[in-house]
Amino acid sequence: MKAEASESGPDVRSSLEPGAPGSGPRPPPHRSEDKVAPDAIPFEQIRERAYELWERNHRPEGFEIEFWLLAERELRKERDRKRANEAQANPATDPGKP
Repeated sequence: MKAEASESGPDVRSSLEPGAPGSGPRPPPHRSEDKVAPDAIPFEQIRERAYELWERNHRPEGFEIEFWLLAERELRKERDRKRANEAQANPATDPGKP
């Protein structure tokens, strides 16, 4: 009889080819008790940026977490820069200014 897959959990290695199930950098597992911050960057946006970064870097294996974190950091900086520019353009709507 052939042995079945290990029962220690799912295979965390993933094919990073487009269209493959579980392809590209993935976030940590989501737990139902986790709360999402109101200013959180959408999961799909981070995933797409991480995949773009991974492709631009010639698809190296074993760097999924690094690309995910880099993507998240880039998107946060872009969002913060956009908010700062909007605040400068509309000082009357900035709650920090009298």
